[in-house]
Amino acid sequence: MRVLIMSDMEGVSGIVVWDQVTGGHPMYEEGRRLYTEEINAAVRGAKRAGATEIVCVDCHGAGKGWSFNSYVPELLDPDCEWVAQHAWGRYTELLEKGCDAALMVGMHARAGTPDGVLCHTISTVKWRNLWFNDDLVGELGVNAAICGYYDCPVALVTGDDAVIRESREILGDAPTYVSVKKGLSRYSARQIPPVRARQMIEEGAYQSLQNLEKLKVYKPESPVEITVEVDTVDKTLDFKGLHGVEIVEPLKVVSRGEDWMAAWDQIWHW
Repeated sequence: MRVLIMSDMEGVSGIVVWDQVTGGHPMYEEGRRLYTEEINAAVRGAKRAGATEIVCVDCHGAGKGWSFNSYVPELLDPDCEWVAQHAWGRYTELLEKGCDAALMVGMHARAGTPDGVLCHTISTVKWRNLWFNDDLVGELGVNAAICGYYDCPVALVTGDDAVIRESREILGDAPTYVSVKKGLSRYSARQIPPVRARQMIEEGAYQSLQNLEKLKVYKPESPVEITVEVDTVDKTLDFKGLHGVEIVEPLKVVSRGEDWMAAWDQIWHW
């Protein structure tokens, strides 16, 4: 069984402020350890479930040389492999080979979620809203759509209450959900201690891989419209003249494609 683990830092237990997820800040080193140990928990659960190939992808942009390179290598479980410093949302090697399930660890809520700890939608561009057809999504939705394009279902989502709620909107009740904290604001949370959170993630990963036939692949209906709402009018200029992309309102653009990947490639060039 092949398992892909896609991870982010903001949804990890113990993490509530930007200094913990930004490379070079003193608190970042503690955040890296917390992050890596939640990855290890998911790896242990996947191994117990029978996974024979586990690839972990660091999807967190921490800035400078730390972007997509925030795991602490010497702490990683020896039975996984990991991808570092690859362009965000562009690692598809395992998916192309045929991947049985994806585990989403440390996810955060989309921009504008009042109880979403460190909520945002793609830090490099800071989109206000993003839709796949009629689905309002965040980064979890992007990751799920990438996997879905290759017919790989999402089996597990971990993070705060807000991203679990968001995930259910597009993935339904079939995946396993593990909440490790409840956001009280964008920068505060009531949290489960990391040791117990890891136990929950390990068990969640194990349980999530027991009945793969019950999972549904997230694949927006074709043809696809991807709509992006930006913060300021100057940001729409980034999309001007792109094939298949139309500026429909001062703050809104639409990319149309025969399938999700075609529409996504027109607006995401990284």
